[in-house]
Amino acid sequence: MQNNMFDGLLSDPMFLMQIIAGLLLAGFFAGVLAGLLGIGGGIVIVPVLYFLFQEFGISADVAMFVAIGTSLAIIIATSLSSLRSHHKRGGVDWDLLKSWSPGVIIGVIAGTYIASLLNGNMLVILFSILAFCISMRFLFFSKSASLSNKLPGQPLESIFTFLIGSLSVMVGIGGGSFTVPILTAYNYPIRKAVACSSGIGLLIAIPGAIGFIVAGWGAEGTPPGSIGYVNLLGFALIAPMTVLCAPLGAKITHSISPHYLTKIFGIFLLATSIKMMTQAL
Repeated sequence: MQNNMFDGLLSDPMFLMQIIAGLLLAGFFAGVLAGLLGIGGGIVIVPVLYFLFQEFGISADVAMFVAIGTSLAIIIATSLSSLRSHHKRGGVDWDLLKSWSPGVIIGVIAGTYIASLLNGNMLVILFSILAFCISMRFLFFSKSASLSNKLPGQPLESIFTFLIGSLSVMVGIGGGSFTVPILTAYNYPIRKAVACSSGIGLLIAIPGAIGFIVAGWGAEGTPPGSIGYVNLLGFALIAPMTVLCAPLGAKITHSISPHYLTKIFGIFLLATSIKMMTQAL
């Protein structure tokens, strides 16, 4: 029996409306930022869902697992949409995706298994550390230093892809925050790097979401409408909102300096990482 505020969800229309409003706001925020900065929504969706679920009575430990699992399910929809759009423009390097797929998938399987062995508090700490590192990139290192004029080849690419898959799935992000800087550091064209990160996101999200469903099967204290650690209500509301609002973010980009946008997002991530770390410790 769930001993939290979600118990009265279906019997309290006002409570249901608050949940719906919160989830739609999360989708709007993630979609606009994705359009503004070309990042995946997971880095926004996970902390928003983590705090939102706690506001409505879910324990912090379970809230983090559900936030990650739901984020991965949402990334399936957003990555498909983005990948289709980039493919129509001829921006997807399918040969690179094919060569990177095995390492990413193996990393996702390993990361999902490791996450299932950890408690939610440890995942919060991991997310906080990665969010902090990403915020530092946006605030101080927006341009990657060039390491070489071509991709490094094996075994380094296999190491990169394994780390992208394992770390991304453990914190519920699509991998773009890792993939794009790595590729551009080797003088890979930025537009193709962004396009390929959509494909990488799909490779992470599909097995990752399935893994979190399996890992959370029968878990107690999850929100109603959840299958394992994936909340279907969150998915149904956030996924379409994210897709719909991304063009709005792209439009705003042309009227606001990208330099200021990256700094604002860096500050947001820094504040989020500190807040989550403070709560976890």
